[in-house]
Amino acid sequence: MKPLTFKGLALAALSLAAFALGHMTVVAAYPYWAMNSAMDRISQDGAAVNQWRHGQRATGRSRRIVRPSPDLANSSCVYDLAAGPVRVTAAPWDGYMSVSVYSANSDNIFVVNDRNAPGGVDMIIYLRGTPRPSGADLVVESPSRKGIVLQRRLAPTADRFGEAAMARAGDTCSPLTDGQG
Repeated sequence: MKPLTFKGLALAALSLAAFALGHMTVVAAYPYWAMNSAMDRISQDGAAVNQWRHGQRATGRSRRIVRPSPDLANSSCVYDLAAGPVRVTAAPWDGYMSVSVYSANSDNIFVVNDRNAPGGVDMIIYLRGTPRPSGADLVVESPSRKGIVLQRRLAPTADRFGEAAMARAGDTCSPLTDGQG
């Protein structure tokens, strides 16, 4: 076996550095790619931004691989802060409910549930670096212009799912207007 030469060592080091750089690029970029894909699907390629989309009741046929919980009534909203803050409301629920906010890189930046907000949720999401708005119980600073808000309500039966559908019918996820706070 021949000993490694300087040229061989340099080539090995360069290859290792290229692999490490490629790996770090993928690790850093993947969360943004995954969230952009999810935001495109949820918002129908941008047609339904800053508005709730309510999911149907999950069944065994809902998805083949990752199955959503059939006990939850799920709603989602892709938010876009390009035109300013977005107000998010969720009516009170007499069982488990949560509202989670995710930034563009998939970081969970805020969560509130029925124990923290028994009277429902009233929040404003605004972009970091812009003036902090007022006029809501909760104010959430987003590090990114776009992201996703997920709402979950425990609704294990068809009747409870119907009640959840009625409760979330008046929920909002929309741009903050001058008259809102």
